[in-house]
Amino acid sequence: MRKTLKVLSALLTYPTAELQAAVPEMRAALDAENRLPQKNRHRIDRILEELANGDLFDLQERYVLLFDRTRSLSLHLFEHVHGESRDRGQAMVDLKALYERHGLFMSSSELPDHLPLFLEFLSAIPGAEACELLGDTGHVLEAIRQRLKKRKSAYSSVFSCAQALAEAKPQTDVVAALLNEPDEDPNDLAALDAAWEEEEVVFGPAAAAAAQCGKDGLAAKLRAVRRPAPGMPVPKPKRPIVTYTPSNRA
Repeated sequence: MRKTLKVLSALLTYPTAELQAAVPEMRAALDAENRLPQKNRHRIDRILEELANGDLFDLQERYVLLFDRTRSLSLHLFEHVHGESRDRGQAMVDLKALYERHGLFMSSSELPDHLPLFLEFLSAIPGAEACELLGDTGHVLEAIRQRLKKRKSAYSSVFSCAQALAEAKPQTDVVAALLNEPDEDPNDLAALDAAWEEEEVVFGPAAAAAAQCGKDGLAAKLRAVRRPAPGMPVPKPKRPIVTYTPSNRA
């Protein structure tokens, strides 16, 4: 499964001439491991064909429109889970700690929840743990897959393959909740600006009141309960699980 995960990771990176040249090597890796069901392999061959024979500038433009300019298709996992809430920061810390416990140290420019990096990490750890962690992200992967399928994008096959490797079905109600989030049109610049607009930062008593409202208030209280008392040792972070909390996007 290790090579297959590496291929999926590579296919979700920004298209380059080097990536195009590596298509035969990626096909050979998939053939060697033969971990994908036949229907999934046929689907992944489609995007490999597009990558190998497509115009590089067109491929790059498509990638940017889908994954950089469309928030609902973001390749940052916690964007779908926590949005811009403070929980996302702690989730990042926990995931980074998991990487480091397995010997993966990131550069300062990388975010740990970036899906290509996450898949690359999974390719370097034991298969059973990789499957379990991949299954934890299943609801996010399925929501993105469905949005890509609606756009008739071959990239949807990458997410189908990842789910096939996980061998775990996502919870339908959680997927439905994610799909109820806004799904922007990358060509609607006004809507994109609104979706990415930063929330107002509030200080003073108003900030304390706001923290008690909505989804962040309860999450903050739960985190406070789990904090160790003064003078007590801090427990090691547990394996992060990608769970869904509805975001408060406009």
